[in-house]
Amino acid sequence: MIRTISILYMLLCLFGCNSNETKSSPFGRCISCHTMKIDENHSFKCTSCHQGNDTAKTKENAHIDLIDHPAHPKEIARTCMPCHQEISAEAPQSMHFTLKNSTNLFRKAFGATADIDSFTDTPTVVTPSTPLELGDDLLRRRCFKCHLYDSGQAYPSTSHGQGCAACHVTIVNSKLADHVFHAPTDAQCLSCHYGNYVGFDYYGRFEHDFNVEYRTPYTTNNDHFRPFGVEYHQLNPDIHQKKGLSCIDCHSGNELMRQGQKTSCTGCHDVRALKVQLPPRVSQEGNSYILTTHSGKKHPIPTLLHPAHTDYNETVSCQACHAQWSFEDKGKHFLRIDTDELDSFSALPVQGNYEIEKLLTNNFDYEKDELPIEMTDSLTGKRSAGIWLKGYITRRWENVSLGRDAQGKIAVVRPTLDYTLSWIDANETVQIDAVQSQTKKEGLRPYIPHTTGNAGVFYQSRLQQFLKLEQQAKNKLSSQPVTPEQ
Repeated sequence: MIRTISILYMLLCLFGCNSNETKSSPFGRCISCHTMKIDENHSFKCTSCHQGNDTAKTKENAHIDLIDHPAHPKEIARTCMPCHQEISAEAPQSMHFTLKNSTNLFRKAFGATADIDSFTDTPTVVTPSTPLELGDDLLRRRCFKCHLYDSGQAYPSTSHGQGCAACHVTIVNSKLADHVFHAPTDAQCLSCHYGNYVGFDYYGRFEHDFNVEYRTPYTTNNDHFRPFGVEYHQLNPDIHQKKGLSCIDCHSGNELMRQGQKTSCTGCHDVRALKVQLPPRVSQEGNSYILTTHSGKKHPIPTLLHPAHTDYNETVSCQACHAQWSFEDKGKHFLRIDTDELDSFSALPVQGNYEIEKLLTNNFDYEKDELPIEMTDSLTGKRSAGIWLKGYITRRWENVSLGRDAQGKIAVVRPTLDYTLSWIDANETVQIDAVQSQTKKEGLRPYIPHTTGNAGVFYQSRLQQFLKLEQQAKNKLSSQPVTPEQ
Protein backbone atom coordinates (compact mmCIF):
# COMPACT_ATOMS: atom_id res chain seq x y z
CA MET A 1 0.00 0.00 0.00
CA ILE A 2 1.06 3.57 -0.63
CA ARG A 3 0.29 6.35 1.78
CA THR A 4 -0.08 9.86 0.35
CA ILE A 5 0.48 12.78 2.72
CA SER A 6 -2.48 14.99 1.96
CA ILE A 7 -2.22 18.64 1.02
CA LEU A 8 -4.58 19.47 3.88
CA TYR A 9 -2.29 17.81 6.38
CA MET A 10 0.65 19.68 4.91
CA LEU A 11 -1.15 23.00 5.32
CA LEU A 12 -2.00 22.20 8.91
CA CYS A 13 1.65 21.53 9.55
CA LEU A 14 2.81 24.64 7.75
CA PHE A 15 0.57 26.87 9.81
CA GLY A 16 0.94 24.90 13.01
CA CYS A 17 4.52 23.78 13.24
CA ASN A 18 4.37 23.54 17.01
CA SER A 19 1.21 21.46 17.07
CA ASN A 20 1.11 18.11 18.81
CA GLU A 21 0.01 16.54 15.53
CA THR A 22 3.25 17.51 13.84
CA LYS A 23 5.39 16.42 16.75
CA SER A 24 3.67 13.04 16.93
CA SER A 25 3.93 12.38 13.18
CA PRO A 26 6.50 9.73 12.26
CA PHE A 27 7.84 12.26 9.77
CA GLY A 28 8.27 15.03 12.34
CA ARG A 29 8.35 18.54 10.93
CA CYS A 30 9.81 17.26 7.63
CA ILE A 31 6.32 17.19 6.12
CA SER A 32 6.06 20.93 6.66
CA CYS A 33 8.11 21.31 3.50
CA HIS A 34 8.32 17.88 1.91
CA THR A 35 5.34 15.97 0.57
CA MET A 36 5.50 12.80 -1.46
CA LYS A 37 4.19 9.26 -1.63
CA ILE A 38 5.64 6.83 0.89
CA ASP A 39 5.38 3.08 0.54
CA GLU A 40 4.28 1.19 3.61
CA ASN A 41 7.46 -0.88 3.91
CA HIS A 42 9.51 2.29 4.32
CA SER A 43 7.07 4.29 6.39
CA PHE A 44 9.34 5.35 9.22
CA LYS A 45 11.02 8.50 10.42
CA CYS A 46 12.77 10.51 7.71
CA THR A 47 15.78 10.88 9.99
CA SER A 48 16.21 7.11 10.11
CA CYS A 49 17.82 7.35 6.70
CA HIS A 50 18.39 11.04 6.01
CA GLN A 51 19.49 12.01 9.53
CA GLY A 52 19.16 15.75 10.14
CA ASN A 53 16.80 17.07 12.82
CA ASP A 54 13.06 16.49 12.36
CA THR A 55 12.14 18.60 15.39
CA ALA A 56 13.93 21.78 14.32
CA LYS A 57 11.86 24.86 13.54
CA THR A 58 14.09 26.24 10.77
CA LYS A 59 15.34 24.72 7.54
CA GLU A 60 18.92 25.49 8.42
CA ASN A 61 18.76 23.61 11.73
CA ALA A 62 16.68 20.78 10.26
CA HIS A 63 19.32 20.15 7.58
CA ILE A 64 22.34 19.99 9.86
CA ASP A 65 24.19 16.74 9.01
CA LEU A 66 21.50 15.92 6.47
CA ILE A 67 22.28 13.06 4.07
CA ASP A 68 20.76 13.80 0.66
CA HIS A 69 21.34 10.34 -0.78
CA PRO A 70 20.98 7.74 1.97
CA ALA A 71 20.99 4.88 -0.59
CA HIS A 72 24.46 5.93 -1.86
CA PRO A 73 26.93 3.00 -1.81
CA LYS A 74 28.82 4.57 1.10
CA GLU A 75 25.61 4.73 3.15
CA ILE A 76 24.12 1.30 2.40
CA ALA A 77 25.61 -0.40 5.46
CA ARG A 78 23.93 2.15 7.72
CA THR A 79 20.60 2.66 5.95
CA CYS A 80 19.74 -0.50 4.02
CA MET A 81 21.56 -3.32 5.79
CA PRO A 82 19.51 -3.34 9.02
CA CYS A 83 16.52 -4.61 7.01
CA HIS A 84 18.18 -6.03 3.89
CA GLN A 85 21.28 -7.70 5.28
CA GLU A 86 22.10 -10.26 2.60
CA ILE A 87 21.66 -8.09 -0.49
CA SER A 88 23.31 -5.09 1.20
CA ALA A 89 26.39 -7.19 1.90
CA GLU A 90 26.60 -8.71 -1.59
CA ALA A 91 25.53 -5.86 -3.89
CA PRO A 92 28.63 -3.64 -3.36
CA GLN A 93 30.76 -6.44 -4.87
CA SER A 94 28.50 -6.88 -7.90
CA MET A 95 29.39 -5.74 -11.42
CA HIS A 96 26.91 -2.86 -11.28
CA PHE A 97 28.66 -1.40 -8.25
CA THR A 98 32.29 -2.05 -9.17
CA LEU A 99 32.32 -1.84 -13.01
CA LYS A 100 35.65 -3.60 -12.60
CA ASN A 101 35.43 -5.84 -15.67
CA SER A 102 34.99 -3.05 -18.21
CA THR A 103 37.34 -0.71 -16.34
CA ASN A 104 40.14 -3.25 -16.19
CA LEU A 105 39.71 -4.21 -19.85
CA PHE A 106 40.14 -0.58 -20.86
CA ARG A 107 43.08 0.09 -18.54
CA LYS A 108 44.95 -3.03 -19.69
CA ALA A 109 44.47 -1.90 -23.29
CA PHE A 110 46.59 1.16 -22.40
CA GLY A 111 49.27 -0.56 -20.40
CA ALA A 112 47.93 -1.38 -16.93
CA THR A 113 49.64 -4.48 -15.53
CA ALA A 114 47.38 -5.10 -12.54
CA ASP A 115 43.62 -5.14 -11.98
CA ILE A 116 41.81 -2.76 -9.66
CA ASP A 117 38.93 -3.93 -7.46
CA SER A 118 36.54 -1.15 -8.44
CA PHE A 119 36.28 1.71 -10.90
CA THR A 120 36.47 4.02 -7.89
CA ASP A 121 40.14 3.02 -7.57
CA THR A 122 40.98 4.55 -10.96
CA PRO A 123 43.80 7.04 -10.27
CA THR A 124 43.20 10.77 -10.52
CA VAL A 125 45.58 12.35 -13.04
CA VAL A 126 45.57 16.11 -13.75
CA THR A 127 48.62 16.22 -16.02
CA PRO A 128 49.02 12.87 -17.81
CA SER A 129 52.44 11.76 -18.96
CA THR A 130 51.63 8.25 -20.24
CA PRO A 131 48.85 6.72 -22.34
CA LEU A 132 47.49 4.93 -19.25
CA GLU A 133 47.34 8.17 -17.25
CA LEU A 134 45.55 9.86 -20.14
CA GLY A 135 43.15 6.92 -20.29
CA ASP A 136 42.48 7.19 -16.56
CA ASP A 137 41.58 10.86 -17.00
CA LEU A 138 39.19 9.86 -19.81
CA LEU A 139 37.53 7.28 -17.59
CA ARG A 140 37.01 9.57 -14.62
CA ARG A 141 35.83 12.64 -16.52
CA ARG A 142 34.07 11.26 -19.59
CA CYS A 143 33.23 7.57 -19.23
CA PHE A 144 32.10 7.25 -15.63
CA LYS A 145 28.74 8.94 -16.18
CA CYS A 146 26.64 5.83 -15.61
CA HIS A 147 27.40 4.42 -12.19
CA LEU A 148 25.71 4.10 -8.83
CA TYR A 149 27.83 6.74 -7.09
CA ASP A 150 26.37 9.46 -9.29
CA SER A 151 22.92 10.73 -10.30
CA GLY A 152 23.54 10.41 -14.03
CA GLN A 153 23.37 13.14 -16.61
CA ALA A 154 20.90 16.00 -16.71
CA TYR A 155 19.03 14.73 -19.76
CA PRO A 156 15.47 13.73 -18.78
CA SER A 157 15.85 9.98 -19.36
CA THR A 158 19.41 9.56 -18.08
CA SER A 159 19.07 10.86 -14.53
CA HIS A 160 18.72 8.30 -11.75
CA GLY A 161 19.18 7.79 -8.04
CA GLN A 162 22.37 6.70 -6.31
CA GLY A 163 23.18 3.28 -4.93
CA CYS A 164 20.07 1.18 -4.41
CA ALA A 165 17.91 4.14 -5.40
CA ALA A 166 19.33 4.06 -8.94
CA CYS A 167 17.14 1.06 -9.71
CA HIS A 168 14.44 1.08 -7.04
CA VAL A 169 13.00 4.61 -7.00
CA THR A 170 11.68 6.84 -9.77
CA ILE A 171 13.60 9.93 -10.83
CA VAL A 172 11.97 12.38 -13.24
CA ASN A 173 14.05 15.22 -14.72
CA SER A 174 16.71 14.76 -12.03
CA LYS A 175 14.16 15.00 -9.22
CA LEU A 176 12.78 12.32 -6.92
CA ALA A 177 9.23 11.56 -8.03
CA ASP A 178 8.17 9.78 -4.83
CA HIS A 179 9.43 7.66 -1.96
CA VAL A 180 8.03 4.40 -3.33
CA PHE A 181 10.57 1.61 -3.64
CA HIS A 182 9.75 -0.83 -6.44
CA ALA A 183 11.21 -3.41 -8.78
CA PRO A 184 13.34 -1.83 -11.51
CA THR A 185 11.54 -0.78 -14.65
CA ASP A 186 13.07 -0.53 -18.12
CA ALA A 187 13.22 3.23 -17.63
CA GLN A 188 15.68 2.70 -14.77
CA CYS A 189 17.78 0.29 -16.87
CA LEU A 190 17.86 2.66 -19.85
CA SER A 191 19.02 5.57 -17.69
CA CYS A 192 22.46 3.92 -18.01
CA HIS A 193 22.05 1.48 -20.89
CA TYR A 194 21.45 4.06 -23.62
CA GLY A 195 23.46 5.12 -26.67
CA ASN A 196 25.16 2.33 -28.59
CA TYR A 197 25.32 -0.06 -25.67
CA VAL A 198 23.39 -3.22 -24.85
CA GLY A 199 19.94 -2.22 -23.65
CA PHE A 200 19.29 0.54 -26.15
CA ASP A 201 19.29 -2.10 -28.88
CA TYR A 202 16.58 -4.04 -27.02
CA TYR A 203 14.25 -1.23 -28.09
CA GLY A 204 15.69 -1.12 -31.61
CA ARG A 205 17.61 2.12 -31.12
CA PHE A 206 20.88 3.01 -32.83
CA GLU A 207 22.48 6.32 -31.99
CA HIS A 208 22.87 8.90 -34.78
CA ASP A 209 26.21 10.20 -35.90
CA PHE A 210 27.35 13.34 -34.08
CA ASN A 211 27.58 15.62 -37.11
CA VAL A 212 24.89 18.29 -37.24
CA GLU A 213 23.81 17.33 -40.77
CA TYR A 214 22.73 13.91 -39.48
CA ARG A 215 20.41 15.56 -36.98
CA THR A 216 18.27 17.63 -39.34
CA PRO A 217 15.37 17.73 -39.95
CA TYR A 218 14.75 15.92 -36.67
CA THR A 219 15.80 18.78 -34.38
CA THR A 220 13.53 21.37 -32.80
CA ASN A 221 14.08 24.47 -30.71
CA ASN A 222 12.54 22.88 -27.62
CA ASP A 223 14.71 22.13 -24.60
CA HIS A 224 15.65 18.48 -24.17
CA PHE A 225 14.10 17.18 -27.35
CA ARG A 226 16.70 14.43 -26.99
CA PRO A 227 15.62 12.64 -23.78
CA PHE A 228 18.79 10.48 -23.81
CA GLY A 229 21.05 13.27 -25.04
CA VAL A 230 21.21 11.64 -28.47
CA GLU A 231 18.92 11.08 -31.39
CA TYR A 232 18.61 7.59 -32.76
CA HIS A 233 17.54 5.54 -35.72
CA GLN A 234 14.57 3.32 -34.93
CA LEU A 235 15.48 -0.21 -36.01
CA ASN A 236 13.80 -3.53 -35.29
CA PRO A 237 13.43 -4.15 -31.53
CA ASP A 238 14.24 -7.45 -29.86
CA ILE A 239 11.46 -10.05 -30.15
CA HIS A 240 11.27 -10.30 -26.36
CA GLN A 241 10.61 -6.57 -26.11
CA LYS A 242 7.92 -6.86 -28.77
CA LYS A 243 6.27 -9.59 -26.72
CA GLY A 244 6.18 -7.30 -23.68
CA LEU A 245 9.06 -8.63 -21.57
CA SER A 246 10.95 -6.12 -19.45
CA CYS A 247 14.66 -6.32 -18.67
CA ILE A 248 14.15 -7.91 -15.25
CA ASP A 249 11.91 -10.64 -16.65
CA CYS A 250 15.16 -12.22 -17.86
CA HIS A 251 17.82 -10.53 -15.71
CA SER A 252 17.01 -11.16 -12.08
CA GLY A 253 18.39 -9.40 -9.04
CA ASN A 254 20.28 -12.57 -8.20
CA GLU A 255 22.25 -12.18 -11.42
CA LEU A 256 22.68 -8.41 -11.35
CA MET A 257 23.28 -7.69 -7.67
CA ARG A 258 24.48 -10.99 -6.21
CA GLN A 259 26.73 -12.22 -9.01
CA GLY A 260 24.49 -15.24 -9.45
CA GLN A 261 24.19 -17.38 -12.56
CA LYS A 262 23.91 -15.34 -15.73
CA THR A 263 20.85 -15.56 -17.92
CA SER A 264 21.24 -17.62 -21.07
CA CYS A 265 19.05 -18.30 -24.09
CA THR A 266 19.23 -22.04 -23.60
CA GLY A 267 18.25 -21.71 -19.94
CA CYS A 268 14.72 -20.84 -21.08
CA HIS A 269 14.47 -22.37 -24.56
CA ASP A 270 16.35 -25.67 -24.33
CA VAL A 271 14.16 -28.46 -22.92
CA ARG A 272 17.25 -30.28 -21.63
CA ALA A 273 18.18 -27.30 -19.48
CA LEU A 274 14.59 -26.74 -18.37
CA LYS A 275 14.33 -30.33 -17.14
CA VAL A 276 17.38 -29.79 -14.95
CA GLN A 277 16.37 -26.42 -13.48
CA LEU A 278 13.56 -23.97 -14.11
CA PRO A 279 14.67 -20.33 -14.30
CA PRO A 280 12.98 -17.76 -12.04
CA ARG A 281 9.33 -17.10 -12.95
CA VAL A 282 9.20 -20.13 -15.29
CA SER A 283 6.77 -22.96 -14.58
CA GLN A 284 5.82 -26.17 -16.34
CA GLU A 285 2.23 -26.80 -17.38
CA GLY A 286 1.87 -30.20 -18.96
CA ASN A 287 4.43 -30.40 -21.76
CA SER A 288 4.67 -26.62 -22.04
CA TYR A 289 6.80 -24.08 -20.20
CA ILE A 290 5.38 -20.73 -19.17
CA LEU A 291 7.14 -17.50 -18.22
CA THR A 292 5.14 -15.22 -15.93
CA THR A 293 6.40 -11.66 -16.22
CA HIS A 294 6.61 -9.17 -13.36
CA SER A 295 3.49 -7.57 -14.77
CA GLY A 296 1.64 -10.89 -14.38
CA LYS A 297 1.35 -11.74 -18.07
CA LYS A 298 1.95 -15.38 -19.03
CA HIS A 299 4.09 -16.20 -22.07
CA PRO A 300 4.43 -19.71 -23.54
CA ILE A 301 8.14 -20.36 -24.14
CA PRO A 302 9.06 -21.68 -27.59
CA THR A 303 11.58 -24.51 -27.31
CA LEU A 304 14.38 -25.50 -29.67
CA LEU A 305 12.87 -27.68 -32.38
CA HIS A 306 14.71 -26.65 -35.54
CA PRO A 307 17.41 -29.18 -36.61
CA ALA A 308 19.98 -26.35 -36.71
CA HIS A 309 19.94 -26.21 -32.92
CA THR A 310 21.16 -29.79 -32.81
CA ASP A 311 23.64 -29.36 -35.65
CA TYR A 312 25.27 -26.20 -34.26
CA ASN A 313 24.53 -26.48 -30.54
CA GLU A 314 28.13 -26.81 -29.33
CA THR A 315 29.82 -24.70 -31.99
CA VAL A 316 27.63 -21.63 -32.59
CA SER A 317 26.16 -19.12 -30.12
CA CYS A 318 22.48 -18.29 -30.38
CA GLN A 319 22.95 -14.68 -31.50
CA ALA A 320 25.31 -15.65 -34.31
CA CYS A 321 22.13 -16.70 -36.12
CA HIS A 322 19.40 -14.77 -34.32
CA ALA A 323 20.87 -11.26 -34.02
CA GLN A 324 19.00 -9.02 -36.47
CA TRP A 325 21.67 -6.31 -36.29
CA SER A 326 24.54 -5.26 -34.05
CA PHE A 327 26.58 -2.25 -32.95
CA GLU A 328 29.47 -1.55 -35.32
CA ASP A 329 31.10 1.64 -34.05
CA LYS A 330 34.61 1.48 -35.46
CA GLY A 331 37.63 3.68 -34.86
CA LYS A 332 36.67 5.40 -31.61
CA HIS A 333 38.73 8.57 -31.11
CA PHE A 334 38.84 10.59 -27.91
CA LEU A 335 40.54 13.98 -27.82
CA ARG A 336 41.28 15.88 -24.63
CA ILE A 337 41.52 19.53 -25.58
CA ASP A 338 42.47 22.23 -23.08
CA THR A 339 42.45 25.19 -25.45
CA ASP A 340 39.43 27.36 -26.21
CA GLU A 341 40.06 27.04 -29.96
CA LEU A 342 37.06 24.82 -30.62
CA ASP A 343 35.76 26.12 -33.95
CA SER A 344 36.71 22.88 -35.68
CA PHE A 345 34.10 21.13 -33.57
CA SER A 346 31.20 23.50 -34.27
CA ALA A 347 29.29 20.71 -36.02
CA LEU A 348 29.82 18.30 -33.11
CA PRO A 349 28.24 19.92 -30.03
CA VAL A 350 25.95 16.95 -29.39
CA GLN A 351 28.22 14.31 -27.88
CA GLY A 352 25.86 12.36 -25.65
CA ASN A 353 27.34 14.27 -22.73
CA TYR A 354 25.31 17.04 -21.10
CA GLU A 355 28.26 18.94 -19.65
CA ILE A 356 30.10 19.07 -22.98
CA GLU A 357 26.99 19.95 -24.97
CA LYS A 358 26.19 22.80 -22.59
CA LEU A 359 29.75 24.16 -22.83
CA LEU A 360 30.06 23.90 -26.61
CA THR A 361 26.61 25.29 -27.32
CA ASN A 362 27.31 28.22 -25.03
CA ASN A 363 30.79 28.98 -26.35
CA PHE A 364 29.72 28.80 -29.99
CA ASP A 365 27.20 31.58 -29.23
CA TYR A 366 29.37 34.69 -29.44
CA GLU A 367 26.77 36.78 -27.58
CA LYS A 368 27.38 34.75 -24.42
CA ASP A 369 30.28 34.82 -22.01
CA GLU A 370 32.56 31.84 -22.60
CA LEU A 371 32.55 29.02 -20.09
CA PRO A 372 35.96 27.73 -18.96
CA ILE A 373 37.28 24.69 -20.81
CA GLU A 374 36.85 22.38 -17.86
CA MET A 375 35.16 19.09 -17.10
CA THR A 376 33.97 17.44 -13.90
CA ASP A 377 35.48 14.36 -12.29
CA SER A 378 32.53 12.00 -11.94
CA LEU A 379 33.75 10.61 -8.63
CA THR A 380 34.95 13.70 -6.77
CA GLY A 381 32.77 16.38 -8.39
CA LYS A 382 35.88 18.54 -8.85
CA ARG A 383 36.52 20.34 -12.12
CA SER A 384 39.84 20.45 -13.93
CA ALA A 385 41.21 21.76 -17.22
CA GLY A 386 40.31 20.20 -20.52
CA ILE A 387 37.25 18.54 -22.05
CA TRP A 388 36.99 15.17 -23.76
CA LEU A 389 35.54 15.12 -27.28
CA LYS A 390 34.49 11.92 -29.00
CA GLY A 391 34.43 10.80 -32.61
CA TYR A 392 34.17 7.73 -34.83
CA ILE A 393 35.43 6.56 -38.19
CA THR A 394 32.21 4.68 -39.00
CA ARG A 395 28.96 3.80 -37.23
CA ARG A 396 26.95 1.02 -38.86
CA TRP A 397 24.64 -1.83 -37.92
CA GLU A 398 23.77 -3.81 -41.08
CA ASN A 399 26.52 -6.45 -41.13
CA VAL A 400 26.69 -8.63 -38.04
CA SER A 401 30.38 -9.41 -37.41
CA LEU A 402 31.27 -12.88 -36.18
CA GLY A 403 34.28 -14.21 -34.29
CA ARG A 404 35.14 -16.79 -31.64
CA ASP A 405 34.35 -16.53 -27.93
CA ALA A 406 36.46 -17.89 -25.09
CA GLN A 407 34.94 -21.36 -25.57
CA GLY A 408 35.66 -21.36 -29.30
CA LYS A 409 32.04 -20.90 -30.32
CA ILE A 410 31.17 -18.69 -33.26
CA ALA A 411 29.70 -15.55 -31.68
CA VAL A 412 28.76 -11.97 -32.52
CA VAL A 413 31.66 -9.60 -31.94
CA ARG A 414 32.04 -5.83 -31.92
CA PRO A 415 35.01 -3.42 -31.90
CA THR A 416 35.05 -2.80 -28.16
CA LEU A 417 38.66 -1.78 -27.56
CA ASP A 418 39.69 0.05 -30.75
CA TYR A 419 40.46 3.35 -29.00
CA THR A 420 42.76 6.18 -30.02
CA LEU A 421 43.58 8.91 -27.47
CA SER A 422 45.10 12.37 -28.00
CA TRP A 423 45.73 15.46 -25.88
CA ILE A 424 46.21 19.11 -26.89
CA ASP A 425 47.10 21.38 -23.96
CA ALA A 426 46.08 24.99 -23.31
CA ASN A 427 49.04 26.25 -25.38
CA GLU A 428 47.80 24.24 -28.36
CA THR A 429 50.74 21.89 -28.00
CA VAL A 430 50.10 18.24 -28.81
CA GLN A 431 51.21 16.44 -25.66
CA ILE A 432 50.06 12.94 -26.66
CA ASP A 433 49.33 12.25 -30.32
CA ALA A 434 46.94 9.52 -31.47
CA VAL A 435 48.12 6.77 -29.14
CA GLN A 436 46.29 3.56 -29.92
CA SER A 437 45.12 0.94 -27.48
CA GLN A 438 47.34 -2.13 -27.45
CA THR A 439 44.33 -4.15 -28.58
CA LYS A 440 43.27 -1.84 -31.41
CA LYS A 441 43.93 -4.30 -34.24
CA GLU A 442 42.39 -7.27 -32.44
CA GLY A 443 39.87 -5.19 -30.50
CA LEU A 444 36.87 -7.29 -31.56
CA ARG A 445 35.27 -8.89 -28.52
CA PRO A 446 32.25 -11.22 -28.21
CA TYR A 447 29.01 -9.72 -26.94
CA ILE A 448 25.33 -10.55 -26.91
CA PRO A 449 23.32 -8.05 -28.96
CA HIS A 450 19.78 -7.71 -27.64
CA THR A 451 18.32 -7.73 -31.15
CA THR A 452 16.90 -11.26 -31.20
CA GLY A 453 14.64 -12.27 -34.07
CA ASN A 454 13.97 -15.15 -36.41
CA ALA A 455 17.13 -16.59 -37.93
CA GLY A 456 15.39 -16.58 -41.30
CA VAL A 457 16.86 -18.25 -44.38
CA PHE A 458 20.23 -16.48 -44.34
CA TYR A 459 21.73 -17.77 -41.11
CA GLN A 460 23.68 -20.49 -42.95
CA SER A 461 25.21 -18.02 -45.41
CA ARG A 462 26.26 -15.82 -42.47
CA LEU A 463 28.05 -18.76 -40.87
CA GLN A 464 29.53 -20.02 -44.14
CA GLN A 465 30.90 -16.58 -44.97
CA PHE A 466 32.58 -16.36 -41.57
CA LEU A 467 34.09 -19.85 -41.87
CA LYS A 468 35.37 -19.03 -45.36
CA LEU A 469 37.08 -15.84 -44.20
CA GLU A 470 38.47 -17.61 -41.14
CA GLN A 471 39.99 -20.34 -43.30
CA GLN A 472 41.48 -17.79 -45.68
CA ALA A 473 43.13 -16.04 -42.73
CA LYS A 474 44.56 -19.35 -41.50
CA ASN A 475 45.88 -20.20 -44.96
CA LYS A 476 47.53 -16.81 -45.25
CA LEU A 477 49.15 -17.19 -41.85
CA SER A 478 50.43 -20.68 -42.61
CA SER A 479 51.92 -19.54 -45.92
CA GLN A 480 54.06 -16.85 -44.32
CA PRO A 481 57.75 -17.79 -43.93
CA VAL A 482 58.90 -18.54 -40.41
CA THR A 483 61.77 -16.32 -39.22
CA PRO A 484 64.39 -18.40 -37.37
CA GLU A 485 65.26 -17.30 -33.87
CA GLN A 486 68.46 -15.28 -33.58
